[in-house]
Amino acid sequence: MGYRVLADATVVVHFAFLVFVVVGGFLAWRWRILIVPHILAAVWGLSAVTIGIVCPLTVLENWAREQAGIAGLPPSGFIDHYLTGVIYPDSAIGLVRALVLGAVLVSWIGFAAIRIRGRAVPVGR
Repeated sequence: MGYRVLADATVVVHFAFLVFVVVGGFLAWRWRILIVPHILAAVWGLSAVTIGIVCPLTVLENWAREQAGIAGLPPSGFIDHYLTGVIYPDSAIGLVRALVLGAVLVSWIGFAAIRIRGRAVPVGR
């Protein structure tokens, strides 16, 4: 029972990580301390997608599933198991990746604009 709970908790943490990759830069507009963790998360996510770095959360989930006596994730991993073909169709994976990348870049550009605007010296003072 405990390993099943661990596997399920890992799924929740994994989804939270993916949400943070998408919206963390926007959260940094308000809480600027989040920009460094967001940059690290985005680089990790990009690396996982482009060069196939194995996510430790996937490893943990697979281990917990094995200990619980249930099947592990397919070799294609977490995103393919829980999102691709479930949340969006297989044919849309390129679009989804582009939208995520776009959201991250817009959030970083907005963060930079906010930081620059905050440092601007008002005219006439």
